[in-house]
Amino acid sequence: MRHLILPLLIAASAAAEPSVTIYNQRFGVVRENIHLELQQGVNQVSFNDTTAHLETDSVMLRDPAGKANIRILEQNYRADQLSPELLLSLNEGKFIDFIIQNGDQRDIVQGRVVRSNYAPHSATAMQRYGQQYQMAQTAYAYGNAGASQPIIEIYGKLHFGLPGQPLFPSIPDDTILKPTLTWTLESDTAGPVEAEIGYVTGGMSWESSYNLVAPKEGEKVDLVGWVTMDNQSGKSFENAHIKLMAGNVSKIQSEDMRFRMTDINGPAGYAGAAMGPTVTEKSFDEYHLYSIERPTTLRDRETKQVEFVHADGITSTRFYVYDGAKIDPNQYRGWGTEQLMQQRDYGTQSNKLVWVMREFENTKENGLGIPLPAGKTRFYQRDDDGQLEFTGENVIAHTPQGETVRVYTGDAFDLVGERKQVSYSTDYNAHWVDELFEITVRNRKKEPAQIRVVEHLYRGVNWEIRTPSMAFTKTDSQSIEFRVDLQPDEEKKVTYLVHYTW
Repeated sequence: MRHLILPLLIAASAAAEPSVTIYNQRFGVVRENIHLELQQGVNQVSFNDTTAHLETDSVMLRDPAGKANIRILEQNYRADQLSPELLLSLNEGKFIDFIIQNGDQRDIVQGRVVRSNYAPHSATAMQRYGQQYQMAQTAYAYGNAGASQPIIEIYGKLHFGLPGQPLFPSIPDDTILKPTLTWTLESDTAGPVEAEIGYVTGGMSWESSYNLVAPKEGEKVDLVGWVTMDNQSGKSFENAHIKLMAGNVSKIQSEDMRFRMTDINGPAGYAGAAMGPTVTEKSFDEYHLYSIERPTTLRDRETKQVEFVHADGITSTRFYVYDGAKIDPNQYRGWGTEQLMQQRDYGTQSNKLVWVMREFENTKENGLGIPLPAGKTRFYQRDDDGQLEFTGENVIAHTPQGETVRVYTGDAFDLVGERKQVSYSTDYNAHWVDELFEITVRNRKKEPAQIRVVEHLYRGVNWEIRTPSMAFTKTDSQSIEFRVDLQPDEEKKVTYLVHYTW
């Protein structure tokens, strides 16, 4: 079968209301309907409404109605948009006019473009081929000295930098003004087609954040959550249907683009908002998808915020934790159990800071009960005059419904802890170590306080607590917790001996 190859380049135009799904790993998926006027056989089609950071091998083009069978025989992508640097590079070795302003007088002189300062596709080169290739591209454009100025020859002499405003000849026919896809398409039918294009693009991100307001007294808090969308893709989306995907989706990215929301649950991992009408949520595969209910415009280089949760009267708890051991993980990296047993000073360094923690249950009974995307959480409290004062912030991880959100918000000013090793004895032949600790906590507040004293049994997994001064709870295989109640201006000591074997 012979195909007719049309010499005319057909321009495809995008319809209104695109769909965009933004992932919290700095990429997005764009889906748009585009209008095509196709002939039966082979067509040359141009589409210049993509982002500047699309992944070309992710492009999908199809007729969702199934009326036409469209096949991409060849695809080309150009993002080398028109710029003064590009025009200089296109005229290297040629003479062009320059306007030179001398006071009120304007002179036109001719100069030969010896070298432009145009570095072609350096960002793309960095992502695909690495830093060495990018440096070679830059050297090609700038020279070995890395000069960032063009070189112009005027009257037989070399001039670094532009002598004036350049006047360029008409642009070549193949010069592009916007990132452009050109296709060689094969269609089995002729006529108009409302096709759909979809592709993955970089330059898009979103994150959530939460503001919690506590009253002057009491444990009820009000919560407002925002989603912040950032569009640096090089394209604006008018009246777009936007969805936000939460979860760690596997995505291969270059080293310099990798991003991971870190779960900061407290200085030592002491672990962790309900949808308003503007956003809805549902499970999708192994992730959670949040949809903005009404179409919204997301312009290029714009940051947009939408309130997605508002809940009043959430029951929360503030408590205090003293985790006195201060261990540098790098100092003992690679050490075995027997080595740690023989190091007397291991774990004896301490701090005096008592952490302020805030927690609440992510349940329907508590006014929440939905999957919460990771994000920064800020806490405020009302003063006597009714004004809000900032009292701390941290980051929560993706939190399923039914789990506890627990956040470290700062250090208590009027609570103090001290920790010291009282004795250390060992019998290496019998493979045991005894270690006695004394922890002192003081309450300088004007009201009672309870401090949770956390101790990590870091020398080994085979241990036994002997002669503790008060009851404790085993919280994991190598941690215990004492809960110490203190009256105003009271001091208490906690002692215990831990017996290790190996």
